[in-house]
Amino acid sequence: MSETATRDVTAFVGATGGAGTTRTVVEAAAALAADGREVTVIDAAFATQGLGSYVSGRIEPDLTALLTDAADAPISRGSYALDLREAVPGRISICPANAPFERLARAKTPEAAQRLESRIETAAAQSDTVLVDVPPIAANQAVAAVNGADRHAVVTPASERGRDAVGRCHDRLADLGVEASLVVSTRGELETADVAIPETDADDERDAPACLCEGGEFAAAIERVAAAVTGREITAEVDSDRGLLGAVGEYVGR
Repeated sequence: MSETATRDVTAFVGATGGAGTTRTVVEAAAALAADGREVTVIDAAFATQGLGSYVSGRIEPDLTALLTDAADAPISRGSYALDLREAVPGRISICPANAPFERLARAKTPEAAQRLESRIETAAAQSDTVLVDVPPIAANQAVAAVNGADRHAVVTPASERGRDAVGRCHDRLADLGVEASLVVSTRGELETADVAIPETDADDERDAPACLCEGGEFAAAIERVAAAVTGREITAEVDSDRGLLGAVGEYVGR
């Protein structure tokens, strides 16, 4: 793909562990792909390495290798297509972390963090949209991901623990000189959230992305998240029975 004229990078920052940040990123990416976007998803959650579970087959090299041993390799070497299981006009490429502890440690150094910012910049030039899966801000790679983003969405569970964690996350973002443009609650309503994603029975990784087929409130919430973080209107409307695919049916079966 030729380089795009403008950057569109959003960091999805988990306010606390277990917030559902990775799944939210994958679902939002699917909504954007259903709208015809070329999306790159970058994994800065090195400890959990959750994005790798959405990739089929061997992951070699992974993102941490591109920040350390294979620093000269193009980012495309560590990008893997997400199988959406449905025909959509866009595409998702995932750059997952999937590494032994020794390389994970080297990927968290300040030098590697600088390379992560550079990788995000490159992905932004080659994609319509870049989404970054960011853990609670406590390590160099999380700081680099925040610094490399244009927008910041805080993801938190709909619980008292999640409510308290949002405040701490806002403080850490402020320490880095940025503000959250969106707060997303998962698994239900939270009074401080801009968008609430309801619980879904399709909560297994093998069911993702559910927004393309589940429809209803879940798909509508994901569409709102995708629209908010890109700052642009999603042209498709959610079909209550067919999910986001109901809005791009002209592409299905081509």
